[in-house]
Amino acid sequence: MNKMKQTNNYMFAGYDTVELAKKYGTPLYVLSEESIRSRCKEISTDFLGKYENSKAVYASKAFLTMTMCKIIESEGLGLDVVSGGELYTAIKAGFPMDRIMFHGNNKSYDELEMAINNEVGRIVVDHIDELYFIEEIGARMDKTVKILIRVAPGVEGHTHKYITTGQKDSKFGIPLDKVTIDEAVSKAIASKHIELMGFHFHIGSNLFENDSYVAAVKTIMNLYKRLKDDFNFVAKELNTGGGFGIYYTEKDCVKPLKYFTDAIMKAIYDCCQELDLDMPGVIIEPGRWIVGEAGITLYTVGAVKEIPGIRTYASVDGGLPDNPRPALYSAEYKAVVANKYGLKPDRLATIAGRCCETGDILIWDLEVPEIKRGDILAVLSTGAYNYSMANNYNRIPRPAVLLLSKDGEKVIVERETYEDLLRKEVVPF
Repeated sequence: MNKMKQTNNYMFAGYDTVELAKKYGTPLYVLSEESIRSRCKEISTDFLGKYENSKAVYASKAFLTMTMCKIIESEGLGLDVVSGGELYTAIKAGFPMDRIMFHGNNKSYDELEMAINNEVGRIVVDHIDELYFIEEIGARMDKTVKILIRVAPGVEGHTHKYITTGQKDSKFGIPLDKVTIDEAVSKAIASKHIELMGFHFHIGSNLFENDSYVAAVKTIMNLYKRLKDDFNFVAKELNTGGGFGIYYTEKDCVKPLKYFTDAIMKAIYDCCQELDLDMPGVIIEPGRWIVGEAGITLYTVGAVKEIPGIRTYASVDGGLPDNPRPALYSAEYKAVVANKYGLKPDRLATIAGRCCETGDILIWDLEVPEIKRGDILAVLSTGAYNYSMANNYNRIPRPAVLLLSKDGEKVIVERETYEDLLRKEVVPF
């Protein structure tokens, strides 16, 4: 183990990143188990231990492996899944099914069968047709399915338009017009095989202000009041989603978890007092917030191309296939030249990926010391959505995932090989 070694190289979770790159190759995803667990413990202290009848479920779309399932289970959190593949991963990892929330705006019939057969804790219904599928499957399996209904509260989070999800015309959730909501609620409460527990909203990702959450809570609590008056229905739960922002660059004004959760809980409590409602159980769904800053990606610099008076490109051995977020919605990152960490940056370089796409740029105009072929670049805060979104564009194998802990280094996902790229192919002639 190469921890606590005296070096000028960039250290992450107590490990020399240059030595990790030499040992495991690049590109390489690296995660800090201690950082992940620290965030989980902050949730336990500042939310679960502070408020009665509260739950937290990890939004697994941010990063999911069987090892991650084991970590989340051991920290006492639940799991939010959005596909049959994510659910299957949780099943194979032995994750407690009653702690699973099954999301998705277009769940297939087979996925719903898998969820109901395995008795997941909640299915979050995204459209009215889904209620008919759940009723049919529940009747056939003689099961009562606990659900939440996802709604679009008409509140826009302050973030990139591609990761805003709570606006009125969102593809997610049921619109909050009276006719549509009443139809969904009527169907759910009339069903013999559905138990409507409450509602869910999610207003966007990587948010740094709590006002959108408070506005959404007020909207939903007024819905709870109307449903109590019109249907004599008392909602027992409210899932307020996740989306809490993390640090990517100096522009990000990061707040602690309690900045969001305290405001959410106060808004719910105040609404209950004002509207004469019982306090519902409250659920949050942090994903990126748990794992985002716990990860980095290591690359090796290859070609360095200088265009005099215009730009210097430093190309790395990864890019769009292992991190499509910059190309997808202009995500920004900070990075350091790991083997020259002690040197003062005195120039700019644009970090280019290796793919045949003009848009394959990881970072524009990064401040660096002199950068050369063979240098190791560490891109920070890549724990969320990088491995999850990784692909094989240009037939590039996906990187390995390395977990660092006090007990040592563990490869939790092996590096793909060229043979892996062909494994599913069939030549018909």
